[in-house]
Amino acid sequence: MARALIGWVLVRHSAAGTTSGRIVETEAYPVGDPASHAFRGETARNRVMFGQPFHAYVYRIYGRYWCFNVTSEPRGVGAGVLVRALEPLEGIDLMRKRRGVEPVRLLCSGPARLAQALDIDRSLDGRDLLADPEIELLPPRQATGPIGSSRRIGLTAAAHRLLRFYERGSPYVSGPRRLSR
Repeated sequence: MARALIGWVLVRHSAAGTTSGRIVETEAYPVGDPASHAFRGETARNRVMFGQPFHAYVYRIYGRYWCFNVTSEPRGVGAGVLVRALEPLEGIDLMRKRRGVEPVRLLCSGPARLAQALDIDRSLDGRDLLADPEIELLPPRQATGPIGSSRRIGLTAAAHRLLRFYERGSPYVSGPRRLSR
């Protein structure tokens, strides 16, 4: 699913307005992956990962930032896809206000940045991304360019695995440029 989500559009509707972006970078956390939150089994924190596919799994990192994931397996099987970067499409001025930065390229180029730009927090955890009125995933609106893969970013467990996917040539991709050629 991580590769297949490249090009999909993530839309967030809030009282402040609508923001959206085209997914240009993801990381897979498949079944049995020691870097996955689901690796040691179901807990209160990761329960959503063991639910139906296409639901939001939102969690905090470093005690400060939110990350947005899409569940990917049938009920009872814990796995998901971290959405790492978006190409901003809609609500760019609102994203700038939320992020406090001007360059469009920096608004959603990283998991914490995109969560802040789209106002994604724990209140969206567990939402059905194909039916929820506040947050939704839409199929691609345009053809996706070539997709590259690399090792995941910021991990030590299973860091060698090529489970990060990105649209080659996109200026919105996060991480070191050497990983996105």
